Amino acid sequence: MVTMITKTVLTGVAGLISLVLAVQSGALAEAGGALAGPDAAVAGSAGALVRHGEALAGPAGILAHRNGAFGQQAQALVQQAEALVRQIGALAGPGRAPTPLEWGAGPVTLASLPRIVRTAHRGGALEVPENSMSGLMAAYESGTAHVLDFDTRILRDGTMVVMHDPTLDRTTFTGGPVRGLGLRDWQGVRLRPEASLPGNWRTERPPTVAEVLDRFGGRIVLMLEAKDPKSLRALAAMIKERGLARSVLVNSNRPAVALHAHHMGLIAQLWRSARQMRTDRPERWARFVDVLDVDYKARDTDLVRAVRSGIPRVWAHTVVTPAQRDRALALGCDGIITDAPALMARHPVEPQVEAQLRTAHLR
Repeated sequence: MVTMITKTVLTGVAGLISLVLAVQSGALAEAGGALAGPDAAVAGSAGALVRHGEALAGPAGILAHRNGAFGQQAQALVQQAEALVRQIGALAGPGRAPTPLEWGAGPVTLASLPRIVRTAHRGGALEVPENSMSGLMAAYESGTAHVLDFDTRILRDGTMVVMHDPTLDRTTFTGGPVRGLGLRDWQGVRLRPEASLPGNWRTERPPTVAEVLDRFGGRIVLMLEAKDPKSLRALAAMIKERGLARSVLVNSNRPAVALHAHHMGLIAQLWRSARQMRTDRPERWARFVDVLDVDYKARDTDLVRAVRSGIPRVWAHTVVTPAQRDRALALGCDGIITDAPALMARHPVEPQVEAQLRTAHLR
């Protein structure tokens, strides 16, 4: 039985190799001008091949342990496919990832989100290693979040990386300021998964912002917090060159940064603490803030004032229990930012809150 399955996988992978070669010898021969456009056929083909390659690599890898020679052949073919896919991706030009097949006519955008939005804060920091590629992948593949959140900082050489704290001390096996590292140094940093996390997690290098955008951009809405306001121009360039201006929220605690992001054509998000919300007048920001990110611990009156500010979307952070979520939704918030997206997905909104939300939506 395993031999039959293995042969099927080999046939599929061989077909993938043939498809890649056909793309290289045929369509790519005429790629001189077509590759300049964002909807280039080759980029779409490359995106499809990546998905097929990833889908086949899993079964092939498993069978490699089960059936000796056939598994080794499958693995070798998959490696050849991956190498050819990388060559095709490179032809799309520097800084451009292949167009994901899931896009269809375009990337997933803020406008496509459901009525009530669930965001995985740092990937879901109570369930996965925060701001890690494996954590973000787990949240994405589980389908428990509509938006993936991560934090950004800048290295001394200008490289944008994913990290919450200004230092490496809390989340990695090393220490010192993030800003003091260059890209080569960053390659040697390893995250230290919290012992309290469920499951088993391997140590890994924290990703760069480019890697996260290339892995998830267009497939799911992303939320990034610009920890270094001076990095906004670099972030805007990275987002726009990938065609993600309506798919990535740029978050900050500073209204001036949100205004700057808005003027740069980005989706502006502004987060506020419970203390700040006591004196905030959020209606002043309605002309340039797309998402107001409020503290669920704020007083009822402050949350209601935010909901009635005229800002299109009001999401509550950082929720960790269904009761906290239901209170924020009952007061009018239309989304939550949570460290426990899987927990929230397992526990539906209370029926009376759901009925209240449905009624409000129909008005």
